[in-house]
Amino acid sequence: MNGTRASVRQLAQDVAAGVSADTAVTVGVCPPYVFIPQVSEQLDGTPVQVGAQNVADQDAGAYTGEVSAPMLREFGCRLAIVGHSERRLIYGESDELVTARYQKAIEHGLCPILCIGETLEQREAGETFAVVDRQLEAVLEKAGVHSLNQAVIAYEPVWAIGTGRTATPEQAQEVHEHIRRQLAARDPDVAGQVRILYGGSVNADNAGALFSMPDIDGGLIGGASLKAASFLAIVQAAVETQ
Repeated sequence: MNGTRASVRQLAQDVAAGVSADTAVTVGVCPPYVFIPQVSEQLDGTPVQVGAQNVADQDAGAYTGEVSAPMLREFGCRLAIVGHSERRLIYGESDELVTARYQKAIEHGLCPILCIGETLEQREAGETFAVVDRQLEAVLEKAGVHSLNQAVIAYEPVWAIGTGRTATPEQAQEVHEHIRRQLAARDPDVAGQVRILYGGSVNADNAGALFSMPDIDGGLIGGASLKAASFLAIVQAAVETQ
């Protein structure tokens, strides 16, 4: 929840200038809802995809405060974050609600970025794998593993979001590898092609080491995306570690 019309306009302009048609990675931005029309218009015709930070679990109706997938599509969105840790922890979104949002995104042609991850307490209790398994299974039981052909997973350890603490590349890789192994038990082809992003204080300094891990396919960038220079440096790190 950051930005003004002026700052968002400048940020989108600078990001677009730094991502060319031959940039060899997928780049997307997810501004707050009110800025989506502005950003979508600015980035029209560029390789940068536009998404939302959430999506409703319904198509239309008496759901005040929600924004539906068809509405987002109308304004050029191709992505939607679902299950972000702040939505789960601050606003109490359950695994069931996250699953419903995920399904609506896919139903209407949006690519959901499914966020899963553990808190510091859960990590220290040795529950990391159990937590990510539970969050992932809730979606797969309803939507099926093949839904991941139209989706992206983002592992975001809650203890490393906005805290300045970052999982080491080895810690992140361990969880990414576990996630892919769990998916492979259901469908090896899906497991092999699904993109698993890391989200947890990724910055220009650590992006290269994180992205060089075999099961880390990119990043879900938070604070470092608020400045074009740092965001584009992360994009470049992704290009260099493909």
